[in-house]
Amino acid sequence: MNGVHDMGGMHGFGPIAPEAAEPVFHASWEGRLFALRRAAGAWRRWNIDASRYAVERVAPTEHLRASYYARQYIAFERLLVERGLLTEQEVGSREPDPGSAKLTPPLTAAQIPEMVRKGSPTKRDVRVPPRLQVGQKVRARQMHPVHHTRLPRYVRGREGLVVRDHGVFVFPDSNAQFLGENPQHLYCVRFGARELWGEQACAQDSVHLDLWDDYLDAV
Repeated sequence: MNGVHDMGGMHGFGPIAPEAAEPVFHASWEGRLFALRRAAGAWRRWNIDASRYAVERVAPTEHLRASYYARQYIAFERLLVERGLLTEQEVGSREPDPGSAKLTPPLTAAQIPEMVRKGSPTKRDVRVPPRLQVGQKVRARQMHPVHHTRLPRYVRGREGLVVRDHGVFVFPDSNAQFLGENPQHLYCVRFGARELWGEQACAQDSVHLDLWDDYLDAV
């Protein structure tokens, strides 16, 4: 979707200043939120793309003001309500509704190390023919979906070169809407800096993006 989260190529946000010796969590509540999101995800009421889409739907003013984990918190509450694990009243009161159904957590403490180690892989071992080949020139589609997409605005309509085929992966646009995984090839595409930013960019610079079949057309 087109939203304030899609900041690639935008001006006015200042330089990126990496934090030396940055801790995993800056506050204890961030760690608790991380754990809660993983625990709730074990019910499989949503997927990683749906969780990203929830963050993208945070109101623009809140999105710009909030920290990374604050945005995750807002999105997490939305998912809990939308997917039927909490009610709006429970979120507001911070108390369970009397008589509400109680679910047995599907995740045990013993399962957590393996879950964190494994992550949420989205590569699929299915036979899907590639539409494109390494070395082929392509153009990113000029598209403006109202739902989740991993195609940045700054690259839409621009020409690049396929430099690698990663194999078959879940397509995030459909997965985020619970419309199926629609597995397809994922390519690494190189875009010249001048193709993206104009003649003022350095001719030797380039940007590599991992893009799905449905984002690209052969040139």
